[in-house]
Amino acid sequence: MAASKHVAVLAFPFTSHAATLLSLIRRISEAAPDVSFFFFSTAQSNDSVFSKSEEHGKIRPYSVSNGLPEGYVFKGNFYEAAKYFVKALPGNFKSAIDKIVEETGKGFDCLVTDAFYWFGADLAEELQVPWLPLWIAGPRSLFLHLETDKIRQYIKSYGSKEKTLDLFPEFSAIRACDLQPEITSEDMDDPVTVMLHKMGLELPRATAIVGDSYEELDTTIVNMLRSRIQKYLPVGPLFLTSQPPSFVDPHGCLEWLNKHQTASVVYIGFGTALKPPPHELVALAEAMEEMGLPYLWSLKGEPEQELPRTFVERTRQKGKIVPWTPQRQVLGHPSVGVHVTHGGWKSVMESILGGVPLICRPFFADNQLNSRTVEAVWGIGLTVEGGVFTKEGTLKALNSILFDEEGKKMRKKIEIHKELVHKTVEPNSSSTENFNTLVKIIREH
Repeated sequence: MAASKHVAVLAFPFTSHAATLLSLIRRISEAAPDVSFFFFSTAQSNDSVFSKSEEHGKIRPYSVSNGLPEGYVFKGNFYEAAKYFVKALPGNFKSAIDKIVEETGKGFDCLVTDAFYWFGADLAEELQVPWLPLWIAGPRSLFLHLETDKIRQYIKSYGSKEKTLDLFPEFSAIRACDLQPEITSEDMDDPVTVMLHKMGLELPRATAIVGDSYEELDTTIVNMLRSRIQKYLPVGPLFLTSQPPSFVDPHGCLEWLNKHQTASVVYIGFGTALKPPPHELVALAEAMEEMGLPYLWSLKGEPEQELPRTFVERTRQKGKIVPWTPQRQVLGHPSVGVHVTHGGWKSVMESILGGVPLICRPFFADNQLNSRTVEAVWGIGLTVEGGVFTKEGTLKALNSILFDEEGKKMRKKIEIHKELVHKTVEPNSSSTENFNTLVKIIREH
């Protein structure tokens, strides 16, 4: 059957944003066979998230300019590249969309974007179509972005970032210093700060905001959001509700985990974008060696050069260091007892799914807020002392979770969350109902 509707999808091509948006679009495509999706992102991002078989299907990738200067050499700092890309917005997307409309002779019927793209409000109005932005993080961080101006004024009034956000219900455990700098800063020379500020102002104009979360995790916050926007549709966690990719475990992580006792292994993984600085990697390694615990460490690069001399050899009988792990399956393995992480939203969700308490060392974006929420609101983990790895602080956190009474309480609490998150894939769950509402908006406009 020929597709009757065209949907423009605008991705943010950094960290896990594009892959998360594509997983949502794949799921919508299965539920709406009469819809074609035009997925706009940078060529490099599209190459990394699309399989060859998809290039001629109902979800087709199209390239937009990355905004980088001619001759630019990537130095490993994705944040720098992101700033160049943000400066190219929204012109790079508009020109790509105009080109497709000209080629197909048909306009678009709906606009799905990363929530970062504040200009989606005006673009959707111009196209006279619904705007459906996807927020790939948690409902708490979304709420705080909507209230940026109020938060900045509050911090000015008190003059301290240690002050808790008592002006909002359910935020009395969150301090101003737990928020990402782009919320608390008024540096209007920084393109990312400006982008996120505009986003907070424009998102209430969306037809619906789609969330990579589930309602039962933070019901009060979900209700607070719904009092400020037209519709909030948590349809996640998307890695659980979407079709899973082909399972691969090239380094034999699960086979190695099979040889260990229940809740005995320390799993260390910091996502794809960043890792701790060299002195913190050394402190973490020294703590692991002193504890003598079995560990599985996902670490890109050269472990022999980044970790203490002969550490890899000395701990070979206890640990396994690999450049990549199937993290969701690893965290679901009964032998994993704690997850040492940066506190990214997807990693937190995967820890909850596996019922594994967390030790967080936050880096950027929502990491600090997530880490604080994990510790002070949900009680399912800790932020490492001082927010950075020291040998003593890491030993303290590991002992607390793996051997102390406090760790037993965390495990009980996260087990309750684990039961709730597993229910999100059931036919009558809130995530399923919200997803059905989303598909209806797309198909019936």
